[in-house]
Amino acid sequence: MSEKLRVGILGATGMVGQRFISLLENHPWFEVVTVAASPRSAGKTYEEAVGGRWKMDTPMPEAVKKLIVMNVNDVEHVASTVDFVFSAVDMSKEEIKAIEEAYAKTETPVVSNNSAHRWTPDVPMVVPEINPEHFDVIEFQKKRLGTTRGFVAVKPNCSIQSYAPALAAWKEFEPYEVVVTTYQAISGAGKTFKDWPEMVENIIPYIGGEEEKSEQEPLRIFGKIENGVIVKAEEPVITCQCVRVPVLNGHTAAAFVKFRKHPTKEQLIEKLVNFKGLPQKLNLPSAPKQFIQYLEEDNRPQVHADVNYENGMGVSIGRLREDKVYDYKFIGLSHNTVRGAAGGAVLCAETLKAKGYITKK
Repeated sequence: MSEKLRVGILGATGMVGQRFISLLENHPWFEVVTVAASPRSAGKTYEEAVGGRWKMDTPMPEAVKKLIVMNVNDVEHVASTVDFVFSAVDMSKEEIKAIEEAYAKTETPVVSNNSAHRWTPDVPMVVPEINPEHFDVIEFQKKRLGTTRGFVAVKPNCSIQSYAPALAAWKEFEPYEVVVTTYQAISGAGKTFKDWPEMVENIIPYIGGEEEKSEQEPLRIFGKIENGVIVKAEEPVITCQCVRVPVLNGHTAAAFVKFRKHPTKEQLIEKLVNFKGLPQKLNLPSAPKQFIQYLEEDNRPQVHADVNYENGMGVSIGRLREDKVYDYKFIGLSHNTVRGAAGGAVLCAETLKAKGYITKK
């Protein structure tokens, strides 16, 4: 019997599900033993169910090809085969909330890539380098659910990963007002250029729901637990525009920041490059050694050069300079389906295992 924890992927045939499977190939702690998807895929092998829709750059791992896809709605059956699950299901928000709680109530921890539970007051939404202490709210959630080991934890939206880490690194200088525009890759919509040809040489200045998430989710990450729920921070006040651009992977942000205290550029860069969190202290398998890199060149960060920094788990910041209206401005870049989606969730699961929340059943 493998010492690795047995993992199930809910929504395994979609783009984020595929990214989970590719990231977990040869993972030292976790082994994918169960794949679950919609009833139309159930009963087929994973290879058959995905067919020609494999969207990763690397080949489909041999270990999953012959796994029989289970019906994601068959909660008890799927849960009986695993120690915990990653959730990337494609359903309505209400359906996702219900099915993730149903899995939790089978005493199966759920680490979700979905947005449905991001504002459930006792569900932690975590970037492990920034707010791992929010996992402590799980004890209150378990009381509500009536579970001993089952819970739901989520990671935040992909769009905020390119600028929220910088704001966290600069916390002592008290950033209080932020204007940001994100330039978001098409894989964030689960697409490639092959299945979204109208994005070639095009920009769409609207992504449904994205601006509200980009403005509000950092405040929840910067918030604190009070009376068994997470209370969001009041500052910094963030206003955002989100634009879809003809890039496959990588969300770029252009941000302007006002600070209550007046740091020098050198102080800001020093805080970025020395910013570490629990994943670095614990040397977790998916943790970037250097969470944030600062690039001195005027033309960086660039998607082509920098999106895969630290295997897609690091954040790249550049063009930090003083501004005439705000105090400073900068450009950030993160990999939206690695750090921003499946990889961020894997790092959450590693942190949860290290903190004793995810164990063998």
